[in-house]
Amino acid sequence: MDPSKQYLDKCRELVDTVESQSENIKKAADWFAETILAGRMVHVFGSGHSRIMVEEMWPRYGSFPGFNPIVELSLSFHNLVVGANGQRQAMYLENVSGLAGRILRNFDLDEQDSAIVISSSGCSVVSIEMAEEFQKKHIKVVALLTKKHSAASNSNRKDGKKLGDFADLILDTGAPVGDAMVSIPNLDTPVAPGSSVGGILLINAIKSEVAKRLVEAGQPPKVLSGSATVGAERSAELFESAYDEHAHRLARLYENVGMDKNADKKN
Repeated sequence: MDPSKQYLDKCRELVDTVESQSENIKKAADWFAETILAGRMVHVFGSGHSRIMVEEMWPRYGSFPGFNPIVELSLSFHNLVVGANGQRQAMYLENVSGLAGRILRNFDLDEQDSAIVISSSGCSVVSIEMAEEFQKKHIKVVALLTKKHSAASNSNRKDGKKLGDFADLILDTGAPVGDAMVSIPNLDTPVAPGSSVGGILLINAIKSEVAKRLVEAGQPPKVLSGSATVGAERSAELFESAYDEHAHRLARLYENVGMDKNADKKN
């Protein structure tokens, strides 16, 4: 079989795996829509190449405000590969305990928030602790991982716990152990990963379900749309209003940072 056909056939299997999770996709959408309708934000985190799914959720054409993309450049800046800001450092930092807590220290989290944490293996310390920190705040966590790969991998956390251990709901990309999906004759290692494909399918399935719920609630989302779709004037209007809404929602995550929410109750 041609390698390209082999890859495309495997991707069709990923579509089937994602479709089989429709009930969990809808449940995640229920949680996320509730958060957005409450004026809060859905926190989206991924390190390494999981950053792809974070940016797929928001901001890009066909997406809308209500999501807080948490992307640390120190964990996901791959362009230089080696040298300063290289991949070795990023892969080291994603297993530094305590970093997730320092990242989230920047936000005023609330029980009305929700979160999706993305990690194919579910074994990096930062992603695991990110989910753990959210749960400590009574925030519902959706884990987007690769079940087969996660089960076959060893956690980098000392107690052996993985991302799935701190998730209220797990979604599976459907990719195989090791992620790469294509075998080439006389090459002892497979090529062409699939977790990003499965992850993007899940992200957009959730996104579309959330949009439906917002419309039904009478709060249709401001979807970033190209001028070829809605005309130049409407496109510019949506662009500005969507980014303004994002800024206003984000401001709520900063306004009470470091303040004791129970101070008034104590007094």
